[in-house]
Amino acid sequence: MNAVPDILCIGSVLWDIIGRAPARMPQGADVPGRIRRLPGGVALNIALSLRHFGLTPALLSSVGQDAEGRDLVAECDRRGLVTDYLCRPSDLATDRYMAIEDMGGLVAAVADVHSLEAMGETILAPLSDGRLGSARAPWSGPIALDGNLTAALLSDITASPLFARADLRVAPASPGKAERLLPLLSHPRATLYVNLEEAGLLCQTRFADAADAAEGLMARGAARVLVTDGARQCADGRAGERILTDTPPQVSVARVTGAGDSFMAAHLVAELRGAGRQAALGAALRAAADHVSKDTSA
Repeated sequence: MNAVPDILCIGSVLWDIIGRAPARMPQGADVPGRIRRLPGGVALNIALSLRHFGLTPALLSSVGQDAEGRDLVAECDRRGLVTDYLCRPSDLATDRYMAIEDMGGLVAAVADVHSLEAMGETILAPLSDGRLGSARAPWSGPIALDGNLTAALLSDITASPLFARADLRVAPASPGKAERLLPLLSHPRATLYVNLEEAGLLCQTRFADAADAAEGLMARGAARVLVTDGARQCADGRAGERILTDTPPQVSVARVTGAGDSFMAAHLVAELRGAGRQAALGAALRAAADHVSKDTSA
């Protein structure tokens, strides 16, 4: 798709294979349910949400030239995303994410992002070769960055002049990868979107609630943090200002994969459109609630 992007989404672009059962699943359970293949990955989920809100996101990631990769790029193009800057290795399979969900939420998941990790800094080439920016004239718009990148690459991004002017919005891919974001914790232009567990991992402690976690992250040097806690109160903390809180709307949960990505995208869009902190927080919570309440398994 040849279009000028107004935001960049950097990270995982893959196929989600989601199996969902309508009842609780103990370990070893074998139950009937629904299985779907959907475009996914943190960066792609955020991009799709941003597109829904009217923005034109460009994807920076690695997608193979295999049949799955061709299908995925075609689907991204169909949905109005800019795919011109994707890295397309011929010798690597397209990444995949597999999750099992039951009525209570996520049971287990495996993320296969070997292609993204193998390509490393190659996916960032458009930011340095003049297509989207350069060291002398870096990209100055918003960037959504996800924690599926390697720890080494995330550390390099922290000090890179290519990101010196960006409005950097950062999300961990999962609690298991949260600590990869430690180098970005003190980045002066970074806003971190984490859940309560991820906040605890970053600070090597346990927090009582989201407000407590936001305070703890700012004490560690974070300039801006958004902390969610499922259906419980969430918090927005910004250095030098008071911590804001809000509670998500109560909804029936039909799915959980991608809820955090919807939250982040809606919050980013609200702020880009001039909403204040409290209003943006409320908009993000409503978007996440809307996401989890929609059953897409049929």
